[in-house]
Amino acid sequence: MTILAIDTSNYVLGVALLEENQVLGEYITNLKKNHSVRIMPAIETLMRDCGRAPADLTKIVVAKGPGSYTGVRIGVTIAKTLAWTLNIPLVGVSSLEILAAGTGRYFDGYVSPLFDARRGQVYTALYQFQNGEVTAIKQDQLVMLADWVVELQKMDKSILFVGNDLPIHQVKIDEVLGAKAIFASVTEHNPRPAELAALGQEKPGEDVHSFVPNYIRLAEAEAKWLEANGKI
Repeated sequence: MTILAIDTSNYVLGVALLEENQVLGEYITNLKKNHSVRIMPAIETLMRDCGRAPADLTKIVVAKGPGSYTGVRIGVTIAKTLAWTLNIPLVGVSSLEILAAGTGRYFDGYVSPLFDARRGQVYTALYQFQNGEVTAIKQDQLVMLADWVVELQKMDKSILFVGNDLPIHQVKIDEVLGAKAIFASVTEHNPRPAELAALGQEKPGEDVHSFVPNYIRLAEAEAKWLEANGKI
C-alpha cells in the first residue's frame, strides 16, 4: 500500500508518502503563501524524489478541516481529483486529530490541539491516546477560548496544548489552568503529513463525489448570503 497524504488546511503545507508502514518522504512548510500554487509542485517533487509514479498510489488521505476555508478547499479538491482520476480510495481525517497524533503519543493526559478562529474563538477538541490509538474525548468544535479553558478545569489530568496559534492564547490558558496546562515545544506545532497518512491507513474509503470538508462553521460570506435569502 502506497499512501499519499495532503494537508493544506492551515498555513502549514504538508505532503507525505507512506508505504508499507515506512515513511518514504515528507514535505512541510509553514509559510503564508498560496497553497494553490505550491501544492502540486510539492506533490510532484516528493513523488519524483521517492521514485514513485501516480500509478503506484493505492490511497489518498487528506486533512478535511477545520481550518482555513480556502486552504481546506484546496487540499480536498486536489485529493478528490486524484482519487477519482486514479480510481483509488479517498479518506478524510480531522486536521485537529493530526496535531494530537503527532504530539500526545507518550503523554499521560489529554491533548488539546487548536487553531485560532479570531475574535477570541478557537477550533479545538480533546484527544487522548488509548491502547496506542488517538481517541476523541471531546469532538472538534468552534468555541470561545475563555469558555474552553473553564471546561478543561474539570478534567482529571493535565492537558497538552499544541498548534502554531498557541502563542495567541497561551497567556489566557496559563492564567486559568496554571500547572495543569502543558505547552508543546515549537518543533511540535506543525502537523506532520506522515501522521495524517498513518491515521488514514486503516480507515475505509469514502465516496469521492459526496465527500465534503468539515468547516464546522460557514464562511462569513456564505452565512450572510443564506441569511439574506431566508435559508437560515
